[in-house]
Amino acid sequence: MWKLLRYLKNYKKESIIGPLFKLTEAIFELIVPLVMSDIIDIGIVNEDTRYILGKGGLLLLFGFVGLCCSLTAQYFAAKAAMGFGAELRHDMFDYYMGMTYSEHDSVGAATLINRLNVDVNQVQSGVNLALRLFLRSPFIVVGAVIMSFTIDVRLALITLVATPVIAVVVYIIMMKTIPRFMQMQSKLDDILAASRGNLAGVRVVRAFARQEKEKDRFNKTTDELYELSIHTGHISALLNPISYVLLNIAVILMLWFGAKGVNTGRLTQGQVIALVNYLSQILLALIAMVNLINSFTKAIASAERITDVFDVDEFEKKKRLAKEEKLTGLPDANGKPHIRFENVSFTYPGAEAPSVSNIDFAVEKGKTLGIIGGTGAGKTTLINLLTGFYEATEGHVFIDGTDINEIDNAEKRRRFSYTPQKKNLFKGTIRENLLFGREATDEELMRALEISQAAEFVNKPGVGLDYEVEKGGTNLSGGQQQRLTIARALVGCNDVLILDDSASALDFATDAALRKAIATRLAGITLIIVSQRVGSLMNADSILVLDDGRQVGLGKHAQLLESCDIYREIYESQTK
Repeated sequence: MWKLLRYLKNYKKESIIGPLFKLTEAIFELIVPLVMSDIIDIGIVNEDTRYILGKGGLLLLFGFVGLCCSLTAQYFAAKAAMGFGAELRHDMFDYYMGMTYSEHDSVGAATLINRLNVDVNQVQSGVNLALRLFLRSPFIVVGAVIMSFTIDVRLALITLVATPVIAVVVYIIMMKTIPRFMQMQSKLDDILAASRGNLAGVRVVRAFARQEKEKDRFNKTTDELYELSIHTGHISALLNPISYVLLNIAVILMLWFGAKGVNTGRLTQGQVIALVNYLSQILLALIAMVNLINSFTKAIASAERITDVFDVDEFEKKKRLAKEEKLTGLPDANGKPHIRFENVSFTYPGAEAPSVSNIDFAVEKGKTLGIIGGTGAGKTTLINLLTGFYEATEGHVFIDGTDINEIDNAEKRRRFSYTPQKKNLFKGTIRENLLFGREATDEELMRALEISQAAEFVNKPGVGLDYEVEKGGTNLSGGQQQRLTIARALVGCNDVLILDDSASALDFATDAALRKAIATRLAGITLIIVSQRVGSLMNADSILVLDDGRQVGLGKHAQLLESCDIYREIYESQTK
């Protein structure tokens, strides 16, 4: 929690002014019982109407000033808390965007979304309450105890004993609820993951008639959260009744002994009323502290969940290194290969065997490399290593002689234009999807559409660049989706174009037209094509053959037909 408080550094003024105005309001509140005591002991006893009206006016003034102080404190506290939440959420999103694929895989999208939204809101609410009540409530408690001692030491001892007893009860219950709040947030992660999975794969669920089983699985997770919430609620609910019981016992004792003091002449009626008022103030302040602690326990639990994934120190270190050490432009290659894999191996976290091992090849600038292999051969893993999404477990990946891990992410994204296997279009216009991450003119967009063979349907009446695409491209065919994702990669492409099985939904004629357009209109770029079709790779300058994560062949089409059994088998299976 304390690490996250550094996000208040830009709101120091608000973080100081808010509590100060709350303390000012508390001071006026502590004076009120003394004024009431004077009204009773002097004004009412002496039947002095003028005195009563004067003191009454003073009470109204105190109330108005206290209200103004409270509103001012609320404003500054809310401003600081909202700013805190906005900056924290911004940095968390930035951090998540910079996470490696391995980190994303180990954490999961559902929990990242939950922490970015629900947990940040909980912490933001905790900060807001803390700025308003964290100093005010203890100040009222301590101030009321001190003021009680100035009136009567004996009766003040009742207050002095009751306060720490209640504090101990609050502490015990707080220690019981914090871990349960963390468990509740984890259950929310599970519910979000189940919801996203089922809604995203609703067609598959229906195709296999899994609706009832998925409902049962979802209901089971929901019931677990319900039981945990009820149990936690029962514990939290003990705070208010226990606090009221203890403080009401203290009030009864104070009235009992106060009445005796009035009878003996040691106390006045006004003083007893003032003591009861101070005890009531302590009660209200402690109840506010209870609510604050309830909110704060949730905030602490959420803060711990945030820092489990979002390492603030590591994030700031990465930002500093990005400015100081990462290369934003690469030195001259000096004759070195444009792309070089040097004995590269990679093992996914938790996996027993490497996905790719001892991969060694080079690609010269402006050349075309084809990558082929069976399902699970490691083709996409190789592309993820090349683009820097994963870091090699062993070996090195070089771009123009520079290790890819030393290159700034922005430089990697500038150099690589990548079309992944999975077609991923966003809700918005075709223009907005094509401009994702790169600026371009309409002429450049149309050029990319023409090369990707998407222009023929985009130029149809009623379509165009401003045609609305639904989330995931659900209002487009598979081939149209694929051509648009290729066009998006082509916008601004000036160095390396990677097509990871990106023509699987295209017919052979469209695939051939795509490759011809790339060869003629994007001459000079380095092209890497991952494909299951030998026909798509036959004209490549070199072809890398993978089998079960191993490199089993490298060369031109004709050479591989003679030297590589795996390649020959794939070729014959597709031509005979």
